[in-house]
Amino acid sequence: MITLIVGTNRPGSNTRKVARHVEEIYAAMKVPLRMLDLAQMPPEIFAPGAYAEKPAGFTPFSDGVLQASGLHVITPEYNGGIPGVLKYFIDMLKFPESFERRPVCFTGVAAGIWGALRPVEQLQAIFGYRNAYIYPERVFLSGIGKLLDADGRLQDADLLGRLQKQAEGFVTFVERVQEVKLRGVS
Repeated sequence: MITLIVGTNRPGSNTRKVARHVEEIYAAMKVPLRMLDLAQMPPEIFAPGAYAEKPAGFTPFSDGVLQASGLHVITPEYNGGIPGVLKYFIDMLKFPESFERRPVCFTGVAAGIWGALRPVEQLQAIFGYRNAYIYPERVFLSGIGKLLDADGRLQDADLLGRLQKQAEGFVTFVERVQEVKLRGVS
């Protein structure tokens, strides 16, 4: 199963709109998928005591990571970096098992011309530190406001093709990592 992480809790975010496309791509490929939308995290996770004792409402989020064969993170760029809520989410997950030897893929969404290159690179550093297997094919969506129609749908066939290629390649990457794990080779 792939877990798709929507890396913001901003209502009506463009990141969530892009995630809907990616979700549809995996569904068309008949790949089991779980969506973790950070906008749905329980408010009590932000209480200072949550570091020591995670609220029960966070369990579906932590399980969504721990039970995933691979993680596909879609992140916006906020002020030249990853959203604070995404970093907080990462910090609240179990260490080291949440990312240790787990395949991860990144898609960046931004209003600017770089398409969230900076936050994706920041996430690669964090996930690399946590010993995740980084899938090298990243997709960057720059000028996202101009790419979405009035219904929040992407219309650019080339861009949709890049998202499709990324998802297909990531599924193959995850399957190969799982084969290696099954043989006991690391």
